[in-house]
Amino acid sequence: MRVRQLRAVLEALLFSSGEPLSAERLAEITRVDVEQVRRVLMEYAEELADDARGILLVEVAGGYALRTKPSLAEYVGRLELPRVAPLSNAALETLAIIAYKQPVTRAEIEEIRGVRCDAALATLLARRLVREAGRKDAPGRPFLYVTTRQFLEYFGLRDLADLPPPEEFEAAAARDQVGTGEERE
Repeated sequence: MRVRQLRAVLEALLFSSGEPLSAERLAEITRVDVEQVRRVLMEYAEELADDARGILLVEVAGGYALRTKPSLAEYVGRLELPRVAPLSNAALETLAIIAYKQPVTRAEIEEIRGVRCDAALATLLARRLVREAGRKDAPGRPFLYVTTRQFLEYFGLRDLADLPPPEEFEAAAARDQVGTGEERE
């Protein structure tokens, strides 16, 4: 397959897919060597980076996906697309615990948060941001929870290594507490 044709096929596959596609999967579909697929994707990504283009090719959740450029968010926001309700603070806290401590049980999450997490966990499971990943070898054999590929895609991460280190949160929390204390004086 010629490079121009391969690029057109890859573009069509990425445009049509509702989720990121790995280079291996694209190579399998196109019956082209995976390294050639990667080369063509890199060239395509460079071309799309031009200011005159409205989309980007991003590497996310172990694959490649087409996304609108963040600089055009104002215009895209004017579309009347169906809105997904944002995650609650409880769901975000629960999700952060799972992301950093996985695999983790419900009891371990509740011990860290200090409150029950049934509703937050149900929301995260329903949105497929987390999943059950077996059972812990402990009394009662509780379920273990881990993040999913949809979690990576939702937050624009290539993999879990892209998560910010927990120390950044601790430093931010310390700054917030200092700021709050100063406001009261």
